[in-house]
Amino acid sequence: MVAKKRVAYKSRWSQVFDGANAALMVFLCLAVLLPFWFLLVQSLDNVSRLSGGLYLWPQEFTLKYYRKVLSSKYIWLGYMNTLYRVGFGTLLSLFCTSMGAYAISKKYFPHRTFWTFFMLFTMFFGGGLIPTFLWYRTLGFIDNRLVYILPGMVGVYNLVMIRNFISTIPGEMEESARLDGANDFQIYLHIILPMSKPILATVGLWLIVGNWNAWFDCLVYMRSGSKQVLQVVLRRILNEGSNEMLEGANVEDMAVSPEMLKAATIFVSTIPVLLIYPFLQKYFVKGIYVGSLKG
Repeated sequence: MVAKKRVAYKSRWSQVFDGANAALMVFLCLAVLLPFWFLLVQSLDNVSRLSGGLYLWPQEFTLKYYRKVLSSKYIWLGYMNTLYRVGFGTLLSLFCTSMGAYAISKKYFPHRTFWTFFMLFTMFFGGGLIPTFLWYRTLGFIDNRLVYILPGMVGVYNLVMIRNFISTIPGEMEESARLDGANDFQIYLHIILPMSKPILATVGLWLIVGNWNAWFDCLVYMRSGSKQVLQVVLRRILNEGSNEMLEGANVEDMAVSPEMLKAATIFVSTIPVLLIYPFLQKYFVKGIYVGSLKG
């Protein structure tokens, strides 16, 4: 009888705990989604609400702000440069980082401990902005799109995560491939890469988001307006109020509703990267879990 009462008592408190967790998750979801929803409504509203406040639905639906944003050549140039950075930067970084991770994951790799320490050292110490600028100028990276890709091609943290994941792959598979005559690169290409999809998708998602949001190197090293990434164009529109960045827009309308125009600009630059998450989500948890445990 006492045992039944204890079970009922625990069950009651479990229900209270589950309800509190559900309420907390709903609150957190709303805290994240409401600002996006407010910006979306603001970008679709034809009425300028100078009084401020929050509203959940546009009073007069319109797409004119999106048409104005998309009519700017600077927005499209920014898209092209950002897609160039995201595409080539992510693929090259994944290839080079995973290849390095495969090498240092093997105990027979010469001076493995030294090279691992050598790479980890760069996570804690850097040369600073001025020496980096001088070095990039010597390499010819100033006003060169290669500055978007080459300096960050191998990330040490990502390399360690991928190495930890590769260490969990059974060595018998490599041994059987060697018996069939495969060399190290063939093993890496045909066995390691296909079996590392979860961690590669996870790191790839980080790289895509990081490259899409990056703007500081463009601001420092780029001189030509035609080579600026989308985030710098967005920054100029939001912080400087650069009407020339939206030369296709009507100046009178911009003077009436500048906040609506900025909200549309934010969504134009944010939506593409958000659409990637659903396709990589199934790999994300597994990649984080396995890649962070074994070392």
